[in-house]
Amino acid sequence: MVTTNNLNYHVEIDVQQKRPKGEIACGDAFMSDIFKEEGRTILVLSDGIGHGIKASVLATLTATMALKYTRFHTKPEISARIIMEALPKSSDGKESYATFTIIEVETDGQVRIINYDNPPVLIIRNGKLFEPKEYELEVRGRENIGKLLRCREFIARKEDRIIFLSDGIVQSGLGGSRYPMGWGIENVYNFALTQANRMPNISAAKLARKISNQASMNDDFEVKDDTTCGVIYFREPRKFMLITGPPFYKIKDYDFADRIKSFDGKKIICGGTTAEIIARELDIPVEIEHIAKNPETLPQVSNMEGFEMVTEGILTLGKVEEILESYNSETRLQDNPAEKVVRLLLQHDSIEIILGTRINWAHQDPEQPIELELRKFVVKRIMKILTNKFFKHVEIEYL
Repeated sequence: MVTTNNLNYHVEIDVQQKRPKGEIACGDAFMSDIFKEEGRTILVLSDGIGHGIKASVLATLTATMALKYTRFHTKPEISARIIMEALPKSSDGKESYATFTIIEVETDGQVRIINYDNPPVLIIRNGKLFEPKEYELEVRGRENIGKLLRCREFIARKEDRIIFLSDGIVQSGLGGSRYPMGWGIENVYNFALTQANRMPNISAAKLARKISNQASMNDDFEVKDDTTCGVIYFREPRKFMLITGPPFYKIKDYDFADRIKSFDGKKIICGGTTAEIIARELDIPVEIEHIAKNPETLPQVSNMEGFEMVTEGILTLGKVEEILESYNSETRLQDNPAEKVVRLLLQHDSIEIILGTRINWAHQDPEQPIELELRKFVVKRIMKILTNKFFKHVEIEYL
């Protein structure tokens, strides 16, 4: 979450990718990192020429180097030269085999965009195309004469959207009857603006998916080139609380329940004992489902007034961690308890985890999986994935 002009907003980021049929690797590479000590989030999209394994390797190498040099504040024109020197050249010895877009977002709202030969980045503000002043940097080195980095800087506002693309999106439909010259950047822009204006609250994930799906439709649902669409959305944060485990001291049960009751946002409970304590202290009826005998079968969700859902504890959290770890743009969540928890986590931005530290002796059987013994480590893994992979603002409070 960042603060600008006394307004708090969350930076929602999502990236959707598709690869040509028959290819096992995507020739576009997206990488990111969050540097909390500096208040910076760095995103890099690189497009390797062609598609398949070779393009994937080149794009990954480029994105890795771009992320590293940006992390250390290397001047863009210098890092670009180093990247181009490291990559193989085309047969004429002039062109590097990968393009890239670097986007930096700082906690004061400052945004910096550096683009080398990828389609222009679209910025939407107040339902219109926003075009901050662009300046050019020449890539260092005699062999790079004429190669330019196109740069833009601006202060983000709440409800701004940034859309970055690989040329697979822009060139979709190439050779077809509708878009013989490809979809084109102007059509992409118009499509994105139409979607944003028709659905003012459209999420980053949904907008990125709509653009990516339209590109696929342009190619009769079989993209001819690797396609990547990323969206950054600056918006009001959606607050969420996950509660798991009773407080260490029983005497703190009421304070624990009152702390949860006063939270302004959606809440879930993972753990039958935890739910029983909250229900007792707040005098709320709840029907608790107990742990299933088969560890692969999670109990059904229980209902409790004021909470989105009540699930079993450590088994559910272990499954949640597993789903988040493997989650990608093609994942489709079902309606079982763990996947419902994942869906709620992904729908929110500012996530508080209340982790009770009282030992549950039912989970101390040495033959049980380690997740049953070390709940706090499962929660820490979930926090790490939510922060680094999904750009969520997550805090853990131990009680």
